[in-house]
Amino acid sequence: MTPPSDADPPLDEWARRVRAGDLDAFEALYRHLHPMLTRIARSLADAPAEADDAVQEAFARLWETRARLDPAQSVRAYLARAVRNRLLNAARDAGTRRALLDEHADALDRARPPRPDDAAHGASLAAHLRASLAALPDRQRTAIALTRFDGLSHAEAAEVMACSVRTVNNHIVRGLRTLRERLQTYAPDAL
Repeated sequence: MTPPSDADPPLDEWARRVRAGDLDAFEALYRHLHPMLTRIARSLADAPAEADDAVQEAFARLWETRARLDPAQSVRAYLARAVRNRLLNAARDAGTRRALLDEHADALDRARPPRPDDAAHGASLAAHLRASLAALPDRQRTAIALTRFDGLSHAEAAEVMACSVRTVNNHIVRGLRTLRERLQTYAPDAL
């Protein structure tokens, strides 16, 4: 984990000010965290509008309950968990489940620019990687997505997933091991 720099946003300070009712701090939190929360929501939701609604509801609830915010809890993890739980509850209530892959697959495709001589193989490998990621158990896929694609720390992912940091680490290790095995059998030279 990298130490905070002058360029790091003062999330803890903004959260403290939000607890005190500072609307400017709330707007700063919103501007900074909205893109990340939207990525998480769109990877979970069946429709972009549903994802956007979940993000808006999370921020509205944060403002409504600001006085009860726990100063020891990461506001980023709190909001990510609120978005995730709202969408998972909606999916459960609707009787549907959706893989946590769409947004993350795009990130995988952009990870390395294709070379002209392997564009077809690269597309095939990316498709295999997306399928392998989608085939992981939900908790492994979620832990990998939150930490590798959404930039959350292991501690923040643990808060979002409502488990311990050690459990998140275990999910990541197992998931990455499975992905390596599946990719090794598909494209031994790719790893």
